[in-house]
Amino acid sequence: MIRESFNDGWRVAPRTSIFEQLSGGGSESVAVTLPHDAMLAGGRSAEGSDGSHTGYHRPGSWQYDKDFEVPAEWVSKRVTLEFEGVYRDAMVFVNGAFAGQWAGGYSTFHIAVDAFLRYGRTNTVRVEAQAHQDSRWYSGGGIHRPVHLLIGGLLHITPTGLRVTTPQIDDDLATAEVTTEVVNEGTGTRTVEALLELYDGSGTLVAADRAPVTVLAGERAVVRQRAYIRDPALWSVEEPNLYTATVRLLDADGQADEARTTFGIRSLSVDPIRGLRINGTPVKLRGACVHHDNGLLGAAAIGRAEERRVRLLKDAGFNAIRSAHNPISTAMLEACDRVGMLVMDETFDMWAQSKTHDDYSRRFPQWWERDVDAMVAKDFNHPSVIFYSIGNEILEAGTPHGARWGRLLAERVRTQDPTRLITNALNGMLTVLDKLPELMAQAGGSGFNDALGSLADVTAGLSALPEVGARLAESAAVLDVVGLNYGDSRYLSDRDTFPNRVVVGSETFPTLIDRYWKLVTEHGHIIGDFTWTGWDYLGESGIGRPVYPGEGPSFGAPYPWLTASTGDLDITGRRRPVSYYREIVFGLRRAPYLAVQRPEQREQPFKAGAWAWTDSVASWTWDTPPGTPVVVEAYTDADEIEFLLNGATAARVPVGGDKAFLATAELPYQPGTLEAVAYRNGTETGRCRLITAAAPSQLRLIPDREQVSTDRQDLAYLDIALTDEHATVNPISDRVVTVTLDGPAALQALGTARPSTEESFLATSCTTYEGRALAVIRPTGTQGTATVTVHADGLPPATVTVDLHHLPSTAPSTGESGRMGSPSSAP
Repeated sequence: MIRESFNDGWRVAPRTSIFEQLSGGGSESVAVTLPHDAMLAGGRSAEGSDGSHTGYHRPGSWQYDKDFEVPAEWVSKRVTLEFEGVYRDAMVFVNGAFAGQWAGGYSTFHIAVDAFLRYGRTNTVRVEAQAHQDSRWYSGGGIHRPVHLLIGGLLHITPTGLRVTTPQIDDDLATAEVTTEVVNEGTGTRTVEALLELYDGSGTLVAADRAPVTVLAGERAVVRQRAYIRDPALWSVEEPNLYTATVRLLDADGQADEARTTFGIRSLSVDPIRGLRINGTPVKLRGACVHHDNGLLGAAAIGRAEERRVRLLKDAGFNAIRSAHNPISTAMLEACDRVGMLVMDETFDMWAQSKTHDDYSRRFPQWWERDVDAMVAKDFNHPSVIFYSIGNEILEAGTPHGARWGRLLAERVRTQDPTRLITNALNGMLTVLDKLPELMAQAGGSGFNDALGSLADVTAGLSALPEVGARLAESAAVLDVVGLNYGDSRYLSDRDTFPNRVVVGSETFPTLIDRYWKLVTEHGHIIGDFTWTGWDYLGESGIGRPVYPGEGPSFGAPYPWLTASTGDLDITGRRRPVSYYREIVFGLRRAPYLAVQRPEQREQPFKAGAWAWTDSVASWTWDTPPGTPVVVEAYTDADEIEFLLNGATAARVPVGGDKAFLATAELPYQPGTLEAVAYRNGTETGRCRLITAAAPSQLRLIPDREQVSTDRQDLAYLDIALTDEHATVNPISDRVVTVTLDGPAALQALGTARPSTEESFLATSCTTYEGRALAVIRPTGTQGTATVTVHADGLPPATVTVDLHHLPSTAPSTGESGRMGSPSSAP
């Protein structure tokens, strides 16, 4: 089927009842381009929202409308709408008639619209969605992933019908087994020839096959073909080589249909002795849990934004991501394929037992099979996907009936895709919720709030209980790899009790990576660690914030807190100090890294929370009197650190006294230069330097790219910084910046990583945070030059240009079947 973008020309408005409309109620619709997050425009408030879980965003119900032309000749075609994700409870209407629905908010689904079309006329599609007390984090709302229009003949390849596996691989030859599902919706029997062609990354034809297929009216047929690739270029994290498979259905009249997909050639195995191996090479997973939101863009899964996240996470040292806690977008999967990032794709955050008032648990019994099938169909051809996770911290997992559900899910996946590993992110503490008060009292705690500050110790103690192991035994037995959330205390005991078990830290505390990684590297049955989280996110506001005396240790922070404040990278994509610490623990960085604890809080030292790193910043610019004691931190794999202040030794301290890879010292603040010099056995191994910034004198604008595609799925990211005359960022002189734009582009978002704010990402002005802001520019579809000008009080305006051309977009092209064109232009 031919796949066309269906993302332009939409209108959105808050949904109102027919009675409100008749009485003149309702709001005017606004023109939007998909993907789009409708929840952002609803604003935030302490009241009338779902609280800290969703970052105090107001819930809502929305209606999207789009007019489109249907040529008269389509009467002999089949027309389908493909939605990659609508949050949530999508209802689809065509010309006012109900055409279909989907309950979950993250699955790709298809709506056949032939019966509702008016041929040779303008047609209207309407999509309704809602979000209300149904998520433990910021969900966003509306059509947050792309939409496609699929047009095909009566005989065609089904939208997810092209699947590729590589069952046999060696250095000289790889076998590609390609299955193609063909459906005949005509009234007569059809015989066509399936032409399979395989192309390498340069567009060179490397293998081909032909096979005839006869399909009776109303039937489906599966064409199974094998082709052999000589000297295959394998897919791996280090070398993510991709191939393209094209299948054309040919008859006497020419080409009846075409489908195309990319795929990778790689093998996957796991055992408790050698661990995880890809292409026979051992791999330890340096994993990051990530939520689906794109920071300033909300939940909108715009292609370039997804790719940017993957690239920045890999640059920070990660080689795997876990899609927490819902199926990942196609755009991000395609980015992982191209960049070389392994994926654990997750189905659900709950099964039949709820975690919020109106979550997916109410739909699970009727919808779980369809959502599982949709995830497998989406993931099947992506070499980056190595795990299917059937759940996250499922409340019933520690019961016999919960284990039964786990078995049903696991076997449903295996029936459709036996080539990948199945896991489940189990939380041992949740299996003993019925005994939690008794067990916490035995542990010396008096309640949840008392436990928050020492949550790592509490969860470790509870997870290690023999009763937890017994309750998890059946749920674990249905898995290929047992995912343990905050369950490191079981890693070694389970090795002895279950010698054939392989485990992965599916979710862990970020502050304890030194301890976790030692276990991972020393034991074959522990294949990796996924930190919570790799990228900061909206909602669960303040769970990673530093807590100071007088502040309660509650799970969520009060309004106007917005972000969780717990990612290695903040919501704008900048690395926080913990990211560099992790990179050093992973053995990927040799130079030390230098950070400074905020001196204004010295008299009130913060209490470390479960997800909170130290309240430190990589800056030596402070609004504090000279001589004020300041705590400085250096991260290194060396054995000694020398702190130099303005060229003179201020302290020389050993590394790892209180925490591995960490050295700290208290120094008197003096503007100038602070350096950390690392030594091993008395020999310098590297150094890091911080310089005091003078007062801001200019705005520095740095676009991530000077040329972008006109494709509306592409974006340009513009870093805005307040700097002195030497281009050093000043983090203590924040002020309002205003962005104006001229040319064929629009300001999609503007904001900062400030974790607590009342500013909207949809405004044209924002207050910098630690001297920085980020503007996101979206093409409007035509060529030209976009001129971006930024103003700030007391500083001269700054201008930068971005050229927009009809170039191959760096944004992923979503979907598989029906991409027409020459093989060499395939993604």
